[in-house]
Amino acid sequence: MSEYRFRIDAFSIDTIPMARLAEYMAGLARLLGEQDHVHFKDLEPGSAILVSRIEEPAVPKVGERLQRVREGRAPREALEAFKTLDNLLARDNAIGTLIPPEGADIIAFPGRTRPKPMQYGPFRERGSLDGIVIRLGGRDETIPVLLRDGEAEYICQASIAVSKRLAQHYLGAKLRVHGSGKWVREEDKTWTLQRFDIEDFEVLDESSLAEMVERLHAVEGGAWGDQSLTDLLGLRRDQGDQH
Repeated sequence: MSEYRFRIDAFSIDTIPMARLAEYMAGLARLLGEQDHVHFKDLEPGSAILVSRIEEPAVPKVGERLQRVREGRAPREALEAFKTLDNLLARDNAIGTLIPPEGADIIAFPGRTRPKPMQYGPFRERGSLDGIVIRLGGRDETIPVLLRDGEAEYICQASIAVSKRLAQHYLGAKLRVHGSGKWVREEDKTWTLQRFDIEDFEVLDESSLAEMVERLHAVEGGAWGDQSLTDLLGLRRDQGDQH
């Protein structure tokens, strides 16, 4: 059997919250791999030190995996586990070390000592966002509004007058809101929206093609009465082929 010790300098066994300890244990398990053969053994006193016991058949595989982590060429899940642990340490204003069995190199987690990411801005820019109103409410002169578009969520605010109109579409149709946003440019060149001020909006028409055909059929005196959905789809294809 071999043992690895993961030391977190900002905590002791008396101060580390149980929920945070569980997050560290989960990240450490993903980092070590071979999860059927890696076991939590103990939490040693002093700084919080998580002791993991490795069954003998898995010792070489774990050692090789960690060596590849040091070299930056480990499997993606191992590198992501290292990043997860380091992010936890940074949030806890801590640094960490993984101490392998005697004779192996220590893995250092910079945590709080790593360079702080640089941001540029914020910058104010006019634009539009699409989304469904999933939260709306407040008592200030400007009302907080939360929009969702798929997995993305946008923190917005609106005047009382605009928010009353938005309330009619709560959890309803998708909207396109217009106004100005406050953006920051991250170190990796991506843009992050901090807040969007809604000045006006419109309801997006999400009708399907079949619903549109029904509407066209209902137009009295229109030229679409005898055309089916298949005909219209064919017309679309023909027009596309001409370009």
